[in-house]
Amino acid sequence: MKLRALIPRLVIALGITGATIWVAFNPHYLDRTPIESLMRELGVWAPLAYIALFAIGTVAFAPGVIFGLAGGALFGPIWGTVLNLCGATLGAIAAFLVARYLARDWVRRKAAGRLEKLIAGVEVEGWRFVAFVRLVPLFPFNLANYALGLTRIPLTPYVLATLVCMVPGSLAYSWLGYAGREALEGNDAAIRYSLMALALLAAIAFLPRLIRHLRGEETIRWADVRELAARLKDGCAVIDVRGPDEFCGPLGHIAEALNLPIGELSSRLTEINALRDKPIILVCRTHTRSARAAGILGNAGFRDVQVLRGGMEGWIRNGLPVEGRTADEAVEGKAR
Repeated sequence: MKLRALIPRLVIALGITGATIWVAFNPHYLDRTPIESLMRELGVWAPLAYIALFAIGTVAFAPGVIFGLAGGALFGPIWGTVLNLCGATLGAIAAFLVARYLARDWVRRKAAGRLEKLIAGVEVEGWRFVAFVRLVPLFPFNLANYALGLTRIPLTPYVLATLVCMVPGSLAYSWLGYAGREALEGNDAAIRYSLMALALLAAIAFLPRLIRHLRGEETIRWADVRELAARLKDGCAVIDVRGPDEFCGPLGHIAEALNLPIGELSSRLTEINALRDKPIILVCRTHTRSARAAGILGNAGFRDVQVLRGGMEGWIRNGLPVEGRTADEAVEGKAR
């Protein structure tokens, strides 16, 4: 991993570690008695009040880390995790619905350039991209909730991906909050709890590299649509790995593309032997099948293979010409 990408994660880890150590040696600066007294007065309503407060805070852009630590400190590592998950998920749902139905223009202005990358990721990967964003906060949590409301992902997969994939982070912060409370009470086990939480946070911080490795994305060479549009004049080969029905369907195809469906690619490699030492760019609807096809060609000895990021959907979004579809199909393709 490059040093520039590593520095922010190290800063966060060191900040959390420093805060934990400071709390352990300066307990007199923190008095949680008023908060705990309020929780006792609320009785059985205390968890619901906390969930509601977390949800409202999420919509209002309050830092989720504060609630994550507070949940563990007030309710313990297990119930703290459960309540943190409930509060964060309800807040994420509320922000998502506000962006989708009430404040689209405001969210677009707020997200600015970061929004395009997020929307493109959801369009290509659907709920899997939402899961990735929750596991690895590429975007600020509160802003991501609003930005995801502008995508076309349905509410149900958004909620499920959010709920399930926030579990590791919620558990880590709850444990860390609980460790801080134990440190204030002079419990020697606080250091052990802190180390467990920090280990989980470190695992989350380095998860993107592991996911990219498991998906084979670290070895994939990518091409964007503008790059391909320019390279077509230089004679690079374009192979479309969709089925024939898609090749001539609503999205059409790039004029120079050769159609080799991914299911037939391994058995038809002899048809493209002449391209082994020439540049090849693979295309599908998004880029999922193209990425798999790149692995097949790479294993077969093809040296210069790239994948069109965003596929035909990205090509059309950029207003580039296609062939193989009627006027009616063109309208249908734009509507998707």
